[in-house]
Amino acid sequence: MAAKRPVLFRRSANQITQWKAQLLEGAAGVFGHGGSQASAPAVDLKALHAKIGELALENEP
Repeated sequence: MAAKRPVLFRRSANQITQWKAQLLEGAAGVFGHGGSQASAPAVDLKALHAKIGELALENEP
């Protein structure tokens, strides 16, 4: 199946190999380091939920 990828996606085998290497290098940073707690969100979720509720009421017929 790996041999078919360049043809399937119309990219060179070298390009696909490079993308795979970039993914493998950076995936841990995207998904975290296993089981660690997420930091506090940068936004106030209560305020966002309140705004969503307010807008939902405005859109009701």
